[in-house]
Amino acid sequence: MADNKIRVRFAPSPTGPLHIGGVRTALYNYLFARKQGGKMIFRIEDTDSTRFVPGAEEYIIESFKWLGIEFDEGVGIGGDKGPYRQSERREIYKQYVEQLLQNGAAYYAFDTPDELNAKRQEVANFQYDASTRTQMRNSLTLPEDEVKRLLETEPYVVRFKINAGEEVHVKDIIRGDVVVNSSVLDDKVLYKSADQLPTYHLANIVDDHLMEISHVIRGEEWLPSAPLHVLLYRAFGWQDTMPAFAHLPLLLKPDGKGKLSKRDGDKLGFPVFPLQWTDPQTGNISSGYRESGYLKEAVINFLALLGWNPGTEQEILSLDELTNQFDLAKCSKSGAKFDYMKGWWFNREYLLLRSDDELAPDFLKILEANGVHTTADKAAQVIGMMKQKVVEYVDGQSGQTRKRNISFLADLWPLCDFFFCAPQDYDRADKFIVKNWKENTAAEMQALACQLEGVESWTVEDMKAAIDPWVAESGIRPWNAWRICLVGKGQGPDMYELAAFLGKQETLERMAHAVKTLA
Repeated sequence: MADNKIRVRFAPSPTGPLHIGGVRTALYNYLFARKQGGKMIFRIEDTDSTRFVPGAEEYIIESFKWLGIEFDEGVGIGGDKGPYRQSERREIYKQYVEQLLQNGAAYYAFDTPDELNAKRQEVANFQYDASTRTQMRNSLTLPEDEVKRLLETEPYVVRFKINAGEEVHVKDIIRGDVVVNSSVLDDKVLYKSADQLPTYHLANIVDDHLMEISHVIRGEEWLPSAPLHVLLYRAFGWQDTMPAFAHLPLLLKPDGKGKLSKRDGDKLGFPVFPLQWTDPQTGNISSGYRESGYLKEAVINFLALLGWNPGTEQEILSLDELTNQFDLAKCSKSGAKFDYMKGWWFNREYLLLRSDDELAPDFLKILEANGVHTTADKAAQVIGMMKQKVVEYVDGQSGQTRKRNISFLADLWPLCDFFFCAPQDYDRADKFIVKNWKENTAAEMQALACQLEGVESWTVEDMKAAIDPWVAESGIRPWNAWRICLVGKGQGPDMYELAAFLGKQETLERMAHAVKTLA
């Protein structure tokens, strides 16, 4: 690492859609680098060609573009440490494989899959290590001429030679000093002749070294591989450039029992991917945060506080505020429950922070998808009247219908179709209508209509000025019945605001229709 500069990396594999846990890892790398004035590198780890999924790399790149997480170097950006796609670095890795072989830190192994399976059946909990390698077909047990012949005629792998009985210390910013005895580690495969590519373990170390990565910030699931990586750095003689490690807490299921999975999202009704993903093989579609109506700022804020907090009561934090306050040492060691309902809350808070005019273009798309064509100004008015309402939803855990505050623009449509579509029929069994439409209600609505006919300037203020005194004098309480006329049921905004939105003619026509239909 040059001049002790902060350099972090996010290095996904293009094996499918980006999990929300991966997004959080990238976010923490981003916040750490930005606060320290460092750089963030985007690397694609595609050495396992058997797991490559078409479109996955493009999906990952598009996800970060939407979220606003920017990289300084890497795939699609460039930089002087490239190539940044591992499949384009074959020749680089070969020289480091050779270096390990020459200094005795690695060896060739020729065991076939059948031979390995047979050994696993013979030895309980078998692992290829210091105690078993002498029983296998490798360059440590075979004559030199036989090794040369096999290298020319048979597929092989290169394994890392780990000495038993050594304490390996992993210094972790979050977890402190993690100590592992090398006897529990197996001689990992570092290189495969079949595709002439390294495995993750070798490529990861070589790339981190050559790209001068100062800090490796990754998920807890990678902690078991950290001792191996420490030993690899030593084998290369790179101890002085070894990055600092920080292993982030797992994202847990909402009930805290196990690692968060796509199945949890499908069951409970929330996305686990940033964008919608279509499986290229099955055609199955998985929901995404963007398409589900989440605002990117809400997603960033929500994820940032899953496993880390600034030590204050503040919950709504902009990206700049998160950057200024971020501290890896304040990350939790234990897993973070994925409270998807809290995600709803964050989205609502950010929805309320945006002006109605800012939200209008996206709401127009929702209206058009439902056959309504109107203006941005009208869309903004509806948002302003309805965004403080509540919506019903089906609880994924209990299956019961519950209510929550509006958290997404899409929540608005089922609650506001009456703004654009006049009620034609009325459910006479509806409790609200039964309670509020009596024998004399039609006459009261006709009397209200007469009062409204005399309102010349059709504004909220002028309607109130005309109707409120009439209500006080007549003793008629028209509000719920008037709501039935204009909405068709017991929901909606303030009646004066609704009437002003509809206009005088539409308001009076709806009242006349209700009187005729419900008479």
